[in-house]
Amino acid sequence: MTLHREGKNIMLWSLIFTILLSGIIHYFLSACCPIVYWILQIGFLVLLGLVVQFFRVPNRTCKGVSNDIMCPADGKVVVIEETTESEYFKDRRIQISIFMSPLNVHANYHPIKGIVKYIKYHPGLFLVAWHPKSSTDNERSTVVVEHESGKEVLFRQVAGAVARRICFYPTEGQFVEMGSEFGFIKFGSRIDLYLPLGTKIDVAIGDVVKAKLTRIGELN
Repeated sequence: MTLHREGKNIMLWSLIFTILLSGIIHYFLSACCPIVYWILQIGFLVLLGLVVQFFRVPNRTCKGVSNDIMCPADGKVVVIEETTESEYFKDRRIQISIFMSPLNVHANYHPIKGIVKYIKYHPGLFLVAWHPKSSTDNERSTVVVEHESGKEVLFRQVAGAVARRICFYPTEGQFVEMGSEFGFIKFGSRIDLYLPLGTKIDVAIGDVVKAKLTRIGELN
């Protein structure tokens, strides 16, 4: 396991803040109120641990092959439906949404390999990730990758009520490998996938999924 580069400043300042507070509490409480002192010290260490674990990146090998569509993020499947994708395709697609809680790994990965055809960042609101309008009104990024078969898959990072920064790394025209990192969402949110109609789907609503390990479906 490694720690993600997007968390470098946050983890550094969290460590400094924890050390300063620990020193202040030690000076004022260690002698007169030892029980309160230890409760606070343990509490600060737990909070620091939560910040650090949020930016963890497990060492995983992508298990996908050929036409597989691999899961781009850790979380739970909350939406599987046919809908109209209005930004890029402007036609009917299968939408699969994966909700990431603050305890999930928040690095995001390309679900297929191919050429990046489209990228766009949208500033926006910070509605809760399960709100019906979060996909269109929240801060979000859209990436479209064309598979070697010619079929295109759109995946969208959607910020939630807690998330305040979306990071994404690919550029248009770039060739990307399945399972390579494409972005990071700070402090919880959602990933939407838009797949061609007729795509074989291997997950169900409520499934707990893992990035690079869970197969979402297969391009026909």
